[in-house]
Amino acid sequence: MKIAIASDHAGYDLKKIIVEYLKELGYVPYDFGCNSLDSTDYPIYGEKVGIEVANGNYKLGVLICGTGIGMSICANKIDGIRAVVCSEPYSAIMSKKHNNANILAFGARVVGSEMAKLIVKEWINAEFEEDKHIKRVNMITKIENKQSE
Repeated sequence: MKIAIASDHAGYDLKKIIVEYLKELGYVPYDFGCNSLDSTDYPIYGEKVGIEVANGNYKLGVLICGTGIGMSICANKIDGIRAVVCSEPYSAIMSKKHNNANILAFGARVVGSEMAKLIVKEWINAEFEEDKHIKRVNMITKIENKQSE
């Protein structure tokens, strides 16, 4: 599976670790930046990954900034994106099972690398419980579509 990933400067070091971890798990991560510790603006990268996932070029996306909040807000501005900020595995699992979240965000200033790996692994492995929750996800999409009109 192809996974889009990006960070701002605050998440740069953790992103490098997660890219390697995704490869170890057998996934194909594509790094959309940033590419250094130089200060940069997180909306650039939240938008890039959001568009790639929304367009179907990547099944899932991972965004890392200081807290995960800014990145998730940016990604959620794109139709078709259900980005979540998770700082522990249970919320990550439930975001996939109940909401079919397609982008995971977390903060490099909030979680350490081992916790980040656990969150990513559990989120990817969780499966959407479509039979139970598709109605609600469709309701979310309907709200989103109203705003696009």
